[in-house]
Amino acid sequence: MASGPFLLVLLVAAIAFIVYMTGKVRMNAFLVLLLAALFVGLLARTPPPIPSVDAQGNAVPGLLDVIASGFGSTLTSIGIVIVAGTIIGTILEKTGGALVLARTMLSLVGRNRAPLAMSLAGYIVSIPVFCDSGFVILSPLNKALAQSSGISLGVMGTALSMGLYATHTMVPPTPGPIAAAGNLGADLGMVILMGLIVSLPATLAGWIYAMRAGSRFDIRPANVVTYEELMSRFGRLPSTFGSFLPLVAPILLIALRSVAMFETAPFGTGPLRNVLVFAGHPIFALLLGVFFAMRLAPEVNAEVYGDWVAEGITQSAVILVITAAGGSLGAVLKATGIADYLGATLAQYRLGIFLPFIVAAAIKTAQGSSTVALITTSAIVAPLLAGLGLDSTAGRALATVAIGAGSMVVSHANDSYFWVVSQFSEMGVSIAYRLQTIGTLITGIVSIALISALAAILL
Repeated sequence: MASGPFLLVLLVAAIAFIVYMTGKVRMNAFLVLLLAALFVGLLARTPPPIPSVDAQGNAVPGLLDVIASGFGSTLTSIGIVIVAGTIIGTILEKTGGALVLARTMLSLVGRNRAPLAMSLAGYIVSIPVFCDSGFVILSPLNKALAQSSGISLGVMGTALSMGLYATHTMVPPTPGPIAAAGNLGADLGMVILMGLIVSLPATLAGWIYAMRAGSRFDIRPANVVTYEELMSRFGRLPSTFGSFLPLVAPILLIALRSVAMFETAPFGTGPLRNVLVFAGHPIFALLLGVFFAMRLAPEVNAEVYGDWVAEGITQSAVILVITAAGGSLGAVLKATGIADYLGATLAQYRLGIFLPFIVAAAIKTAQGSSTVALITTSAIVAPLLAGLGLDSTAGRALATVAIGAGSMVVSHANDSYFWVVSQFSEMGVSIAYRLQTIGTLITGIVSIALISALAAILL
């Protein structure tokens, strides 16, 4: 059984292995995380390679049993929620609901403030929709506004990108933050609240950077349709209320459930509380969001509840297996006892909320995927929460959002989103590094600064 500094060496080696294999070798994160769990367990010799019995006669599960248990328990806690959230995003894409959300922001802010409008549109759209998909969906509108307003596409593209990225990494029901919250045992309503609070100033910081830095590059969109032509292409778009409902209803129900479960019992202890606790459970709330999203289609038929749902399930499959593999790694790390040693070691450095951010930023920068950074970091950090002073309801929520903030830092050439933003905004690579890469660095730093301030107040 390994102990002391050797456990720390194992943890560092596991992180290095994950970064190298996913970033350099490009092996799928599912296999990498399972291999990391297997190697850590074998080298630590805890849990034992095969099942055994301790001195008191209690059964001790073997390494492979722990890996399987961690995999299954993770899917049990957040599997349905991830699938439902992905289906909502898919239907918003198919029906034009995402475009309605953007149009609403544009009408509220004004076309003369088009970059701000697109930042806020990205902030809303990326809560249920992957940032890559959101950028592709909103890119024609972004180009049309750049053309009609005379604003550089560098400004418009960066502003939209930063808004999309902030909520993509920090606000459920996007799958990455849901998976991280599940690994950390965080209250989903609290994570949503903290994520929304932090991601809005981060979005505004990204918009300010886009206005200042993007205006230095005069990028004019080619072969663009006008705003009016774009709207007419979709024909009959869903209503504004209907487009917001699949997003707002689940978030509101989950938030009310969190409030209802406060120790002070603000809704009492009777039927109202019970209804809110049931209706606000993430599984029920997200499934309700799915049915609200289906109503956006002109006709709810086999294509909607069959093909579109199947597409959403397919898109969620990769996230599910990677998340579950992260749960396996977390279970093995917990069984090794590394949490106790590392918690005592880190306590003297008072890293607290900054450690999840730093680990996530390192993994993100090295291998490119924000979702992999969220899942991997949460699995690594979960056993360390007590030693970091984050083993509370607020602490777990803030740790989840801190990991999300770190998973933004930084987007560069090994990140598929970097290429989506640069190609659809007609940026050269050098310009994309100056706008997208530095922009994500700024939004990440602003986010962790806000998170640390919240931690000082709440913890």
